[in-house]
Amino acid sequence: MLKKTFKKLSQYEWEIPKTYRSDMRVAVHLFASELLLEAALDDLSLEQAVNVTTLPGLVGPVVVMPDVHQGYGFPIGGVAATAFPHGVISPGGIGYDINCGVRLMSSSIEYTEAQPHLAQLAAALNAACPSGMGKAGPFKLKPSELDAVCRLGAEWAVKQGMATTEDLRRTEETGCVDGADPRWVSEHAKTRGSDQLGTLGSGNHFMEVDVVEQIFDPDAAQAMGLMEGCLVLQFHCGSRGLGHQVCSDYVQEFQSAVRRYGIQLPDRELVCAPMDSPEGQHYLAAMRSAANFAFCNRQVLAHLAQRAFEQVLAGKIRRFHLHQVYDVAHNMGKIETHMIEGKPLKVCVHRKGATRAFGPGQAGLPEEYQAIGQPVLVPGSMGTASWVLVGTETSMAISYGSTCHGAGRVMSRSKAKRDVRGDRLRDELEQQGIHIQAGSLAGLAEEAPQAYKDVDDVVETVSGAGIARKVARLRPVVVVKG
Repeated sequence: MLKKTFKKLSQYEWEIPKTYRSDMRVAVHLFASELLLEAALDDLSLEQAVNVTTLPGLVGPVVVMPDVHQGYGFPIGGVAATAFPHGVISPGGIGYDINCGVRLMSSSIEYTEAQPHLAQLAAALNAACPSGMGKAGPFKLKPSELDAVCRLGAEWAVKQGMATTEDLRRTEETGCVDGADPRWVSEHAKTRGSDQLGTLGSGNHFMEVDVVEQIFDPDAAQAMGLMEGCLVLQFHCGSRGLGHQVCSDYVQEFQSAVRRYGIQLPDRELVCAPMDSPEGQHYLAAMRSAANFAFCNRQVLAHLAQRAFEQVLAGKIRRFHLHQVYDVAHNMGKIETHMIEGKPLKVCVHRKGATRAFGPGQAGLPEEYQAIGQPVLVPGSMGTASWVLVGTETSMAISYGSTCHGAGRVMSRSKAKRDVRGDRLRDELEQQGIHIQAGSLAGLAEEAPQAYKDVDDVVETVSGAGIARKVARLRPVVVVKG
């Protein structure tokens, strides 16, 4: 795709008009700086966004975030809204790691006080929170227990003494998406997930201790419990093998559904079904089950991480407790009401590699965040910053209440492994004062900082476009990866 295709709307906004291709139903609206637009043109992500515009039932432009990169069917960093209930639901618009997301926990632990103990803390977190491909966790769930996790989400952890109602209150959807029904999750998916609760996984999933380096919005930071110079814990993971299998199962099933419903698509990876069809309803029930598994997974990890903090810091630091800031999903299909052409309309928002970013006063936000907007958690890459943002009224108006989810890859995993030596990267990060725990050097190389865009550029773009507002910048001091 040529750059001249784009119509520049503002410094950070571009449009691919509906006239670009004859089968487009709506336009593509892209948030990017000049530099990030050039990066997006290096793969097929924007052609994928154009393909998404052909889906039946779209109610407005397909929105693309500055961290966009090529994905399965939909680009990663893509947002699309279809009319409820007659529009379609597309598994590729949610992704294989259903409810992959980020949780942030704050503390009053001063970095200078904790610094002598960080190597020990890194080892304790690595031991407490299993990571790696197919790695089993601390539980082997019976079928009835797994079904309960899929129905209840993070509330299951409350019943097991591993969460509080305060944790749920500060979790998107209070940690449980309505409408989950594990009957529509295959036995293969359940088998894959039965021993993976309380695990990080591999790839770009991680657990990270950061120090709050700079605060940009003191009021919002105070509401979240973020203090400059103090430690926070964030982790990034999702629904593990269970969610991956749910997506695989329904991508396969929907290959025949598109033929039954006469849906014409330019890419078979976009397979979909009407939401009010039996196939659509079954996928929604299974997707929500996987989403609840992911919410519970992150809650259990939070409990395990708190125990690691206590194990290392008790008796050495007076205040070592962690407090929930927020937990957000960035691979999800959600039924929400948005203003479309001046009227409230119920839609299914597909967010794939994009974070919900509701503005101030929106229903569902905890009371303490009503005035500031929803916390948005944007992890960078190993060795680079992460950001805490908040949603805005502008995001509600122009991006279906959505913003970016991370830095976004610019280098494939295979190229990163060819170009980066894991042992050298580990040594470089250690020299920067970052304590690394990694399951393999190859896995470490895959996630090298140079494989990603500059997260500061991404955040500057969404901030400049008004679809998120800066609260705090975080600097990593401990990284745990599979």
